[in-house]
Amino acid sequence: MTVRAASPTLDTRLIWAIALPAMVTNVATALIGLGDMWIVGRLEDPAAQGAVDVGARLFAVLFTVMNFLKTGTTGLVAQEGTRAGSEAQTAMLVRGMTVGVIIAALLLALKPLLLPALLSLLGAQGHVLEAARIYADIRYWTAPGVMLNLALIGFLVGRRQMTAVLLFEIAYNFLNIGLGLWFVLELDMGIAGIGWSSFIAEYAKLAAVMLFVFRGEVAADMIKVLSKLTFLNWRSMRPFLSVNRDLFLRTVVLMIALAALTRLSAERGTVILAANGILYQMFVLTALLLDGFENAAQVINGERFGAKDQDGFKKYIRAIMLRGFGIAALVAAAFWAFYGPVLDSFAATQAVADAARGNAIWLVIIPFAGVAGFVFDGVFVGASWTRALLGTMLGAAAVYAVALWLTWPMGNSGLWFSFTLFLIARAALQAAILPRLVRNSFGSSQAA
Repeated sequence: MTVRAASPTLDTRLIWAIALPAMVTNVATALIGLGDMWIVGRLEDPAAQGAVDVGARLFAVLFTVMNFLKTGTTGLVAQEGTRAGSEAQTAMLVRGMTVGVIIAALLLALKPLLLPALLSLLGAQGHVLEAARIYADIRYWTAPGVMLNLALIGFLVGRRQMTAVLLFEIAYNFLNIGLGLWFVLELDMGIAGIGWSSFIAEYAKLAAVMLFVFRGEVAADMIKVLSKLTFLNWRSMRPFLSVNRDLFLRTVVLMIALAALTRLSAERGTVILAANGILYQMFVLTALLLDGFENAAQVINGERFGAKDQDGFKKYIRAIMLRGFGIAALVAAAFWAFYGPVLDSFAATQAVADAARGNAIWLVIIPFAGVAGFVFDGVFVGASWTRALLGTMLGAAAVYAVALWLTWPMGNSGLWFSFTLFLIARAALQAAILPRLVRNSFGSSQAA
């Protein structure tokens, strides 16, 4: 599938056509963590609820750090849509899946070392550690499915096939939550049931997505790509690996920042850990919702970059950013109105609920703090400015580290203030270097 090489007018419907399905898809993805927290909350065991949060963060570190496979594939596939056509897009998918298989094999080989190290890094102790180990030991074996799904979904997003992505994610989450309810509440499998529900759902999703992708035009392109035997040579792989190396390192920095929030929460006790786990899941919900605009920027700006359309590239940044802030305002208003009953419904005990309520104001502030960074992330990925993206993340992480040190006496509010400042610093640095990147990539002769 090849899209138009030029975009003479701003098509705001295109923004929503990508962003809205991505929002719903991302919210459905967030239901994994939220659903698991809710199910375990019915057990009325703060240690088990803390263990689910630790386990979720562990796989955020272990698997989400590999999200570059999806992100990098999306941007490069979008560029190829206006630059070279469907066969080049399929070649990008093959490269992504090959790298995914290699990563999964390494993760499984290193499991005896990585799993204990990550649990220790997140500060789990006592009953929380015991329960988290049970959950993590099962879910770890989803690594091959996760890696392949990242490349496949990135390919579909880069080709604007958002409806298909939406349907796959909704079905995946319904299956995951349904199995979790059955295993935990009906079969009394405890926290192991949460792990097994994720395992089964991940591989069911992989089978369905592969059947959908490898048919028709893509199947024909796949035969052509494989027959040439050049799709994996160094010259072909180097741009893909360069982009994904930068995205990998950038995501590592982000995951360390998120892991620090969990580790410092654990040091403040089980109640704070559980409360911050709920607040963190609300942040994830917010981020994945606003991330719909990152997806729109990845695809649209990637296409405009591939077509060398500087005017369209700039116009779409402004249009996507404006709509992103509009949705951020709606999210903030919803949290302001309903934070009490929402937080209470996820808390295992009243003490956890009270601790979460005490820091609910950050749920209102964070959507505004994060939305610009999400949009800029999509722009930078779409244009393959991944080295600059890594640099801005490192700068924001330095601000975050200093803020955590200075605000430690403020207690739990200091943690959330520092995290919010981290989000703001990332967007500010991206905005500061954007004009130079545009000049260098498009040249000064094109329309400004």
